[in-house]
Amino acid sequence: MGFFKKLFGSNELELGAPVDGHAVSVKEVSDPTFGEEILGKGIAVRPTGNRIVAPCDATIDLMFDTGHAVSLVADNGAEILIHVGLDTVNLEGKHFTVHAKSGEHVTAGQLLIEFDREAIAAEGYDVITPMVICNTDKYGEVNIYVDKDVTAGEKVIGLKE
Repeated sequence: MGFFKKLFGSNELELGAPVDGHAVSVKEVSDPTFGEEILGKGIAVRPTGNRIVAPCDATIDLMFDTGHAVSLVADNGAEILIHVGLDTVNLEGKHFTVHAKSGEHVTAGQLLIEFDREAIAAEGYDVITPMVICNTDKYGEVNIYVDKDVTAGEKVIGLKE
């Protein structure tokens, strides 16, 4: 596949979905920090799964102790934030299990966080999971592939410099 891309000139960095679910534009997230793209452009997934995986090969910049969010720096420099649910920091780690740590290099598809989606929703939290590119301004194009059901690792964002 890499040869095919080189042969036909695609230089798009592909980011996979962080979780199984239905991918939508980040603009559909009710929290204005995400929905108004204050942190950057991206996507959100209405999860059907309970496992957050690395969207690409990257180094974990910060794994939040509470397990509700992780920031990564992709091997190509993209700064990625994955946030499980809205206001879930208030759960103080309840319903989250962390499987990776700050400073660790991870590969695409590697398990980062497990969460109990049903328990989080039962406590009144929206479990929509934004994934944003915090250094969006570095890229000439941020292409999103949404409005579809996705499996973790399936392409949802393409970045071109």
